[in-house]
Amino acid sequence: MAESARALDVIDTRPAFTAADVAALNARFLDVPAPELLRTLLAGELSGRAALVSSFGAESAVLLHMVSEIDRDIPLIFTNTQKMFGETLAYRDELAERLGFTDLRVYRPDPRLLSERDATGLRWSYDPDGCCDIRKVEPLKRALRDFDVWISGRKGFQAGTRTALPLFELDEADAAVSGPKLKINPLASWPKEALNAYFDTHKLLHHPLEAQGYPSIGCSPCTSRVAQGEDHRAGRWRGWEKVECGIHQPINPGDEPAF
Repeated sequence: MAESARALDVIDTRPAFTAADVAALNARFLDVPAPELLRTLLAGELSGRAALVSSFGAESAVLLHMVSEIDRDIPLIFTNTQKMFGETLAYRDELAERLGFTDLRVYRPDPRLLSERDATGLRWSYDPDGCCDIRKVEPLKRALRDFDVWISGRKGFQAGTRTALPLFELDEADAAVSGPKLKINPLASWPKEALNAYFDTHKLLHHPLEAQGYPSIGCSPCTSRVAQGEDHRAGRWRGWEKVECGIHQPINPGDEPAF
């Protein structure tokens, strides 16, 4: 799919989200099931303001299915780092087609940045943070500039740095350019068993690499198989003191917003 440069039809002049807004939303939706939370917001006060971001990883189909039941026209953003598994790209196309999404937007690294900072394509091998910044963080910032709300598929069980993950966060990564954004994590409290049950109930298509020992799937050079008993994300950047790509920041117990 080609990258979309289409701007929103209506300029949003509403005030940017604040920490107080985030605290109020976390309190309001504390015990609300994820499908109801999404339907309430996407069909209500956040209609037309949000984008759905997906890695099309091992568990992505759950959130994608939930949103497809509410709004198949929502902009669906995927960042193709140009280091992805071929299986991920094929899975993306088949799953998006099956679920009926009409606006899949694929963003790629800026070729000028690649030429300047990763001409050999090997930056991942000596500077994975810098590689992620060029290939993931920058393209997503570009993709989200037309939106003030985005939906993420992160779950608290996935890693120790996600155990305190809240339903709502304030994302200020690109605040100087496009203002603070509201980030929604509808599946923050879902355990793996609940995700598995949802897959079974709705007969969702699994990522082909999951059965081969990849419970968390990123770029091919930086993703390895995970042994039984290892952390869910142990196969990501194995051998490096790195736990997130830079799109998301680690949230440790005590760091979560109070409400």
